[in-house]
Amino acid sequence: MAAPHIPNLNTLCRGSGRALGRSRGAPSLNDEEDQAVKDKIVQQTDQDASVSRLSAVEVGYLDDPFAKFLIPGSGQRRFPIINRGTYVRTTAIDNLVKHFLSSPSSFPRKQIISLGAGSDTRFFRLRSQNPPCSPFTYHELDFPSNTAQKISTITRHPGLRSLISGEIAISEDLASLSSPCYTIIPFDLRILSTASASTIPQAISHIDTSLPALLISECCLIYLTPADADSTISFFAQRLFPPTTPLALILYEPINPHTPFGQVMVSNLAARGIVLQTLKKYGTLEAQKERLRVYGFTEGQRVQTVDELWEGVSEREKERVGRLEMVDEVEEWRLLAGHYCVSCGWRDGGGGDIWRGWREEGKG
Repeated sequence: MAAPHIPNLNTLCRGSGRALGRSRGAPSLNDEEDQAVKDKIVQQTDQDASVSRLSAVEVGYLDDPFAKFLIPGSGQRRFPIINRGTYVRTTAIDNLVKHFLSSPSSFPRKQIISLGAGSDTRFFRLRSQNPPCSPFTYHELDFPSNTAQKISTITRHPGLRSLISGEIAISEDLASLSSPCYTIIPFDLRILSTASASTIPQAISHIDTSLPALLISECCLIYLTPADADSTISFFAQRLFPPTTPLALILYEPINPHTPFGQVMVSNLAARGIVLQTLKKYGTLEAQKERLRVYGFTEGQRVQTVDELWEGVSEREKERVGRLEMVDEVEEWRLLAGHYCVSCGWRDGGGGDIWRGWREEGKG
């Protein structure tokens, strides 16, 4: 496929990330200024994601009444293959979350920790479900500029605010929010690579390490250096949560950077100043699976491309999606969908059947 016909592939990515490159000819900056510029570029990828989500919602792929609140400015119709990609990855991750929350458990509640959550609406969608999910707490970590924007949106829209039960506390700088069921935490994950073994950063010290937890990273860790990405998950899996606590990780990331299509994908993103820093180290399905084992998720791992996930969608649902809009670029879709994957790994701890739904879905 010729490069000019490839859509902006970053629209499938979401969330905050880290450390990006600067274009040639840019003014010389000191290290701190340079890092701030790089961080700002990555923070802006969240707007791409919110536009893509709203596009998929407006066409009818997804049911998300909250997407329109969390997009800055007006929406934009995406290419059909981008809409389908947004649908497939969102649905796949939603199914994993649903299995986690609905699984039998002796614990009083469960928790989800979303890394680089940005404008993600999953908390609000879960809270609005009927019948409601089992009790859970939802934590979101992101750059202060992103958390402040989200909190501002929540305070302006009663439809969002009303779904947060209990007393809400917002910090003086308006960048953090806490409640019994939902917290938004301004936090730079790179801090975890330098934190001492005996120190838990104050910002996340309130997380209950005795409760089963699900970590989610949708195109967040990809922007960290490999060392920082590994340190982030190792912190949660090996330092914060004891081995007796059930824990799992979901990753959504691009793969296959060395194919002709992958090279164009990387080039397109680099033109925007975006560098996918862990892509070389974790650029294959096998590398992603081994990564989960090394992190300690040894009870089970599953890694699938978006294309494989689409093939697993029921024929009835494929027919529904097919009626929404015509996908003429079948070859382009297969190429695009083959260069992104959803990975998940888990450890049982003392959780019994908490991950039963994940195991059974993997057998199918």
